[in-house]
Amino acid sequence: MDNKAKPEIVNDLVSYQNGSVVSRTLIEKKTGTVTLFAFSKGQALSEHTAPFDAMVYVLDGKAEIAISGKPKTLESGQMIVMPANEPHTVKAIENFKMLLTMIRS
Repeated sequence: MDNKAKPEIVNDLVSYQNGSVVSRTLIEKKTGTVTLFAFSKGQALSEHTAPFDAMVYVLDGKAEIAISGKPKTLESGQMIVMPANEPHTVKAIENFKMLLTMIRS
């Protein structure tokens, strides 16, 4: 059986590190990626854009995600789509983990 075809607990695949943003790529294909992130409280990704739509699903904790300057607070169990070519930021209000799915086609 392929090692990739086994059940995993998503929250256990990446750990919080104080003062850091930790990421782990789970799937990387030409058509898209799935990346798991763990942000310690106060850590952020500065404003940037991506040429593709991306969906953020919050697995744990709380974050502020601003899209085109409009902030939204997301908590565990919530998701948001960040549209292609719109500037966005991500900031940890408290420790939080997110699953980022980017579709490139």
